[in-house]
Amino acid sequence: MNLGYACINMNLSNPKQFGSDNDKVTTNRSMIRRTFDEKGVDYVSELALQNVIDLNHIIKWNEKHNIKFFRMSSEIFPWASEYKWEDLPDIELIKVWLNNAGLLAEQYGHRLTSHPGPFNVLVSPNPNVVDNTITDLSIHGDIFDFIGLSRTPYNKINIHCNGVYGDKESALDRFCKNFERLPENVQTRLVVENDDKASMYSVKDLYYGVYKRIGIPIVFDYHHHKFCSGDMSEQEALEMAISTWPKDIVPVVHYSESRRKEQLDETIRVQAHSDYIYDAIDTYGHNVDIMVEAKHKELAVQKYKELHMTDHYSSLPSVKAYDYGL
Repeated sequence: MNLGYACINMNLSNPKQFGSDNDKVTTNRSMIRRTFDEKGVDYVSELALQNVIDLNHIIKWNEKHNIKFFRMSSEIFPWASEYKWEDLPDIELIKVWLNNAGLLAEQYGHRLTSHPGPFNVLVSPNPNVVDNTITDLSIHGDIFDFIGLSRTPYNKINIHCNGVYGDKESALDRFCKNFERLPENVQTRLVVENDDKASMYSVKDLYYGVYKRIGIPIVFDYHHHKFCSGDMSEQEALEMAISTWPKDIVPVVHYSESRRKEQLDETIRVQAHSDYIYDAIDTYGHNVDIMVEAKHKELAVQKYKELHMTDHYSSLPSVKAYDYGL
């Protein structure tokens, strides 16, 4: 079982806060639309190159701290739908750094994944939304190929259905039909996740409406299940989701806790994520990789290990900023 975190490394993105004079390390440098219009693909290429170099730094930091599961940012290439790869002046060097990140991940045994944003809606009745979704997911598939990641759900591209539109059955029909329009490098990696609203999609909905029809795995989100259970217990839903994964690939689950655990404020949405996680995660005896969706990222992973995996944690370096030179 591996615990991972998403997109941002708090130590490396805020080095001064952790007593380091190192430069900021991040993979989500971007720009507003006006800046993109003014500076164009030359500036995109510059930022993307910095982002992919820093992806290598983050992987090395994760290895030093025995974190072998990482969700990559979907913002590595700013405004990626607005140009072709060959338009970027630094694309060949960018590919070198992406490939190197993949070699590091392979050498260290790290699992890299992504979770494209909620504007990706394969169930939408709007053809433009679906076309844009296919474009964005195709970009993710290309980036995974540049890194050299497997075309399997081990390196998953994770989405939600993101809409019912008054008819859940018809929406799921559109998801399955639009799935067939995706390129092979997306289809083979795509997974779908249960939702956090009662009107949306439970594990059971996704099992019968998606998995049974097109065979893509389901990611079980513990926190979401509390709000959209499909009349299943946590264990039943977890095990149904696990059953959709290929036998030779460790399933992924998502775990978070309500921010109300840390702030007794009823104006905070109960679905909002806490900075850290506190309860022991019950996997009911199953081997899974756990994406910790807590606001304090790798710090939350380290704190969880300290609270619940003391023997494992005691052999690791303390949580502070480290030299990340390659």
